[in-house]
Amino acid sequence: MKGRGAVAAGVLFAALVATLQVAAQPYPSRPIRFVSPFAAGGSTDQLARLLGQKMSETWGQPIIVENRPGAGGTTGSELVAKAPPDGYTILLTSSSAHAIGPALRTKLPYDPIKDFAAVTQVASGFNLLVVHPSLPVHSVRELIALARARPGVIAYASGGIGTPAHMAGALFHALAKVDLVHVPYKGGAPAAVAILSGEVPVTFGSIQTVLPQVRNGRLRALASTGARRAAAVPDLPTVAEAGVPGYELNSWYGVLAPAATPHDIVAKLNAEMVRILRLSETRERLTHEGVEPAGTTSEEFAAYIKAEIAKWARVIRAAGIHAE
Repeated sequence: MKGRGAVAAGVLFAALVATLQVAAQPYPSRPIRFVSPFAAGGSTDQLARLLGQKMSETWGQPIIVENRPGAGGTTGSELVAKAPPDGYTILLTSSSAHAIGPALRTKLPYDPIKDFAAVTQVASGFNLLVVHPSLPVHSVRELIALARARPGVIAYASGGIGTPAHMAGALFHALAKVDLVHVPYKGGAPAAVAILSGEVPVTFGSIQTVLPQVRNGRLRALASTGARRAAAVPDLPTVAEAGVPGYELNSWYGVLAPAATPHDIVAKLNAEMVRILRLSETRERLTHEGVEPAGTTSEEFAAYIKAEIAKWARVIRAAGIHAE
């Protein structure tokens, strides 16, 4: 019996030593799982891959971007919320998943504030109102006129219920007094494919996703959704300028970790991402793609998320928008 006890004690001691050795290893000592809660090719996916590549170059560890689309970003967000808080599973989120979603869905499988540790806001940007060239409109006013002549016929694509494209279309529907049909897809990339093929003639796509197709002539841009013109397309009017007064919608992207992730790990993630976002090559690339680099402190981003959730709750109530 004493022998067995000694063996058991030895096994426990070895396990404890192994645990302490792992804990003592500098972070990161193994691959990091970087979850994008939307389909590959969309704006969050692109930003995750940009950050992941740069982080991997610095830290010498693979940063594996994992796309987990579904339920407007909820599926991937839940995965991260319930992951071990060790810094090896992080999330590239967006305003749709962590500001619009909570205002639309009363029964989320996670708390968008309490279940996450804010790392940094990565970027902010606009959406573009674009149409397939087969649609005979060249301005916002022409689109409004056509939609009023064909109520309930013209459809617009989005990356899912509660995404910025959905909200942009819903606000356009309300403020322009038109009846557009919402067609949700599982991510911005599938929505872009739908409009490129002519399956759906209109979308309010993220500028990163649709601007390249506008530049090569496969899509026609009518306006941007922000309060001011996008630096990447300064000649393009805003929706408000083009005939819908009071219209405004911006989007943002940021990184979260599971709640209870050690502060030193959050701080290391923040420092590396802010460094990357301040690189001239990163800023030039993002600006060209139509988004503005951010790079905030963890505390600033946490406060911003709280403010955004409150703002979107007011907007959604005022516009009478409901989850479908």
